Amino acid sequence: MDCSICGSMPYILRPPRNTICAACYDAAKNAIALMNKLEGDKSSSTDKTTNSTTSTPLPNSCKPQPLANVPKWMNTMKDTEDGLNEKINFLSSFVALFKDKILTDVELKPGDDGPSLSAHKALLAARSEIFRNMLDSDACKAPANDVISLPDLNGEELESLLEFLYSGTLAAEKLQKHVYALTMAADKYDIPYLLKFCERHMLSCLDSSNALDVLDISDACSNKALKDTALNFIVRNVEDVVFSAKYEAFVHKNPHLAVQITKAFFMDAKNRRTFGV
Repeated sequence: MDCSICGSMPYILRPPRNTICAACYDAAKNAIALMNKLEGDKSSSTDKTTNSTTSTPLPNSCKPQPLANVPKWMNTMKDTEDGLNEKINFLSSFVALFKDKILTDVELKPGDDGPSLSAHKALLAARSEIFRNMLDSDACKAPANDVISLPDLNGEELESLLEFLYSGTLAAEKLQKHVYALTMAADKYDIPYLLKFCERHMLSCLDSSNALDVLDISDACSNKALKDTALNFIVRNVEDVVFSAKYEAFVHKNPHLAVQITKAFFMDAKNRRTFGV
């Protein structure tokens, strides 16, 4: 029987044969659940803003939404997206000041003896509490064009860091190349948004070739959620990881992580035997 939504003639509705297939049913349920969740989050945010402590019935917008409301909801989401894109474009115009070195007042020196990069103290202070403290110290209360050394970053990594601080994003190829260095910089200089940005990238690209690197960086940054994900992935793909060319070097560098991998593997095997998985 044809599905009345995705079938060959979905516009012909003939009761009682108005059936839908399992895929369309699941999609409809998920769409309604997502819509209700977003509406509920919006309501909770409003309640927190107004410090509401009384229990009141949900407004109509927070009650379960039928599929008939999906087009209106999608249009609202599209308007929201357009507004956010306009805001991003407006804020990212500050990048031109960085690229053209307009009114810069501080120089950042990379650790590879490459050329220093010009930046703005105000932006660095706004993006990082650590930078703010560095720039507010007596050593940095000097005329414009002070030089601050960042020995843990090479020239390309420092340029990518500054590009992200000015624009809030980074080209995919640069992120892929410098994600580990940027993660360390985000942790060291207290830049939570960059840390989350790098974490999402590492999770989306996690595979047997980089799982050890992700485990290493997550341990160095004390990112428990990322570390648990990487460790679980390694356990599920232990043969591909342990017999890879880089595992021996990884063990020499991170013996404590190698022990954790071994323990996690045997605990997983024990649980599988216990529960018959």
